Amino acid sequence: MLDLLWPVLLLAVLGSAMLRRLPVYQLFVEGAKSGLEVTLTVLPNLAAMLAALHLMEASGLAGQLCRMMEPLLRLLHLPGETAPLVAMRPFSGSASLAALERLLAQYGADSRIGLTASVLMGSSETIFYTLCVYMSGLADKRTGYAIPCSLAGMLAGFWACGLFFR
Repeated sequence: MLDLLWPVLLLAVLGSAMLRRLPVYQLFVEGAKSGLEVTLTVLPNLAAMLAALHLMEASGLAGQLCRMMEPLLRLLHLPGETAPLVAMRPFSGSASLAALERLLAQYGADSRIGLTASVLMGSSETIFYTLCVYMSGLADKRTGYAIPCSLAGMLAGFWACGLFFR
């Protein structure tokens, strides 16, 4: 039954558009064109952010950042082994997923470190990646309170996770 959901939904949208006498194909082409324009404005920002992340990793700065984070992690009651995940999560989903995979392979999914890392991964967001995508499409690049509020929410979630898996 669930396999029929998408075809039925597509037919319902097409049928509704045809009943309203809308130029379905032309609207689809215009939407695809605007999607490509958004992609062209977003790609340079994403490329710059990903290049910076790779430079951080290659230069050893990411490792130093993880060592510097250990006092904060102790304050949040998080295992020090989760530092790479905590450091990369606001920037890159794929890098933090790789960090999670390494932790699960080394410590196991049912260990305190594995459980903590899984909750950290599932309850946080790639803040800077998301803002990069959203802000690159806007004329006004000011983020206002989005970054501090997002980081505060992420820290609160990390702290709650640390308390839960003590």
